[in-house]
Amino acid sequence: MMDKNRNFIITLLSILWLGCESSPKATGNSMLLSGKVDGLRKGTLYLQKIQDSLLVSIDSVVINGSPEFQFKTDIESPEIFYLYLNKEDGDSLNDRILFFGEKGEITVNTLLKTFESSAKVTGSENQELLQEYRKLARQFDGKNLDNIKTYYEAIKNNADQKTMDSIQAAMDNLTKRRYLYALNFASTHGDNVIAPFIALTEVYDANLVFLDTVASKLTEEVKVSKYGKEFLEFIAKRKIEEATE
Repeated sequence: MMDKNRNFIITLLSILWLGCESSPKATGNSMLLSGKVDGLRKGTLYLQKIQDSLLVSIDSVVINGSPEFQFKTDIESPEIFYLYLNKEDGDSLNDRILFFGEKGEITVNTLLKTFESSAKVTGSENQELLQEYRKLARQFDGKNLDNIKTYYEAIKNNADQKTMDSIQAAMDNLTKRRYLYALNFASTHGDNVIAPFIALTEVYDANLVFLDTVASKLTEEVKVSKYGKEFLEFIAKRKIEEATE
């Protein structure tokens, strides 16, 4: 009887051990993305990223009953990924989550009804910095919309030139402040890939002196990352173009 119990326990432990071994884990140069779309019962989730200027799907998971998902993909350095949900309802709005992927374990939890706006991403340092940057950037966007509204109302009311010039000056000053904010944020975080990413997407047309300053703050590790190399190549190309003008 004792032998039977012992054999049963050994068999049970073996099954549990095999179950644990079969669970995907982030290793070396891989990203393990997992999470839950609360309320989702049927649909397809796609893991996407930009390749050769095109948004492509690199993996997919069919959801049928359970709202949980998991992806595992190789990654050389932190870069932007997208989690796209095809609900098969004909509505493509609010169905794509942008996030910074990195080596290791990343978690994305969200809600079906507010798929993009409710997304909570954890496990990525660059994602945290991106969210920090966007928080203040949204304030600039809000003020800019107010300025645009004021500008067109002034035109509608036939405001004098002095009033129009004042509104335009406020708009130009806000644009300058946002550029300085982006440049300062990138320079301050030169030890993270967020720095060249911000420079490439937010202030790519800034004066080369400022872009060179951002580049000088990048660590060697960031310089050889995907966005680091793209940023340095972009600066070199602009210098050649401006030299021949």
